[in-house]
Amino acid sequence: MENKHENSPNNLPSQDKHLINSKEVYPSKICDLANPEVWKEHIKEMEDTSKAKELSRQFFKIKSANDWLTEAKSQKPPKMLFGEFWHTNELCILFADTNLGKSILAVQIGNSISKGLAIGNFKLEQEKQQVLYFDFELTSKQFEIRYSKKSEDGEYLVDHFNFDTNFNRVEINPDAEIPEGKGFEEHLNDSLEKSIVETQAKILIIDNITYLNHENEKARDVLPMMKKLKALKSKYDLSLLALAHTPKRDLSKPITRNDLQGSKMLINFVDSCFTIGESHQDTHLRYLKQIKARNTEIVYDSEKVATFQILKQENFLKFDFIKFTSEGEHLKQITDDDRDKLIEEVKALNQNGMSQREIAAKLGISLGSVNKYCRL
Repeated sequence: MENKHENSPNNLPSQDKHLINSKEVYPSKICDLANPEVWKEHIKEMEDTSKAKELSRQFFKIKSANDWLTEAKSQKPPKMLFGEFWHTNELCILFADTNLGKSILAVQIGNSISKGLAIGNFKLEQEKQQVLYFDFELTSKQFEIRYSKKSEDGEYLVDHFNFDTNFNRVEINPDAEIPEGKGFEEHLNDSLEKSIVETQAKILIIDNITYLNHENEKARDVLPMMKKLKALKSKYDLSLLALAHTPKRDLSKPITRNDLQGSKMLINFVDSCFTIGESHQDTHLRYLKQIKARNTEIVYDSEKVATFQILKQENFLKFDFIKFTSEGEHLKQITDDDRDKLIEEVKALNQNGMSQREIAAKLGISLGSVNKYCRL
């Protein structure tokens, strides 16, 4: 006699019971195994999952142009975070020479986003939200000095700036131990991702990118680092601003993408890039120039750079906008005496056995100029 209950959950093998009870397989309904439609649906779900996994392993994603447009319709258009310089969902690099104020501007941008208040006339289209500022440059005391005032007797720091609770500063814990079998950089990257997961922050500022990979002058070493950042950006829907250095450069020439350390590889991977230039009009003046943009046209080029002065207003060190100028107004003017001294220095270094490439890097001039000066 046929057993009417042979398909009941109680008579099934343990692995099948697991499928019935698993919320991962059937999250919203109770299974009726006697119903053929349930099995058909289950098989279809398994096939769809298998197809999805197969697609995830494919290197190329091929769709018609119309399908790509349909997919893009569901995505929000990028919003300005700091005018045309940086937008949401961008991996952006801000680069400059040492001591030109990269960290000052980066904190100012982070503070702006955390409070939902634009910096001057540079638009902020995103509502206030949480910011993770990874500070690999300053100690907590150095940070405090920038965002407080000295007491009248100069002995204490008082009237500290009131950051929004959305602004989170992160630094490396010197007492933390690196897990066995992991290198410093691998553990740093893993910890960075863990911080994103724990805080759910969508805005990341990294000061500076050198700490993620100490060999960012070499293309083969830059590639894994940039892949990691792009993967994090896509995985967690991030807007990421990374600070970087520029090697010594010729201050009489406009700043270009070639002035970014490890430029060829870094520039290829980022969505946007801008730089801080030093003004030879005044040591307190700086200018901002766009180097690369994907979500906007280049607004701030050599003919129209944004000129700022660095000042401390009460208890907040910041970039204070002055006006738009041409980059040429800020560049160093080379005199005949300057050129003669440079030629002598190039020849002296060459005679001491330094290669032309090393001379170019040391003096911040082109390899072609070094070659020409050595032949004079």
